[in-house]
Amino acid sequence: MSKLLYVMLIVGLLGPAATAARAEDLACLSTTFRFLGPNDKVCVSAFDDPKVPGVACHVSQARTGGIKGGLGLAEDPSHFSIACRQIGPITTDISKLPDEESVYSEQTSIFFKHTHVFRIVDKKRNTLVYVALSDKIIEGSPQNSLSTVPIMPWGK
Repeated sequence: MSKLLYVMLIVGLLGPAATAARAEDLACLSTTFRFLGPNDKVCVSAFDDPKVPGVACHVSQARTGGIKGGLGLAEDPSHFSIACRQIGPITTDISKLPDEESVYSEQTSIFFKHTHVFRIVDKKRNTLVYVALSDKIIEGSPQNSLSTVPIMPWGK
């Protein structure tokens, strides 16, 4: 089993990692009108990498509305996008970071489905790679999104 799949399994079973970031919800935009219950929407959240100050990520996710969505019983689809950027000086020594690590996790259904963001360190290119994906204990999704942050000098 690959390291990433092993990490996903552990995170899925034990819940979000203690070091995982908390997201700040920014806005939700309606995509489908529903007569009963809230509309379907795409919501944008932001979080800072908990171990790499100077990096922020924005994640957009589809959220199901309707009666089930209003009651928190709907399973959100595995549709998301991620963009991560350097927003300040990065002083973290990336050689000391794990090769792969969960930095964000959000439950997307009442039972066992999560969206995760993993940080992968590309030491050769001095770049942090962030991958958003969805998992379930029984069946995950091949849907994923990727963003890279090359570590650059910041200001003077």
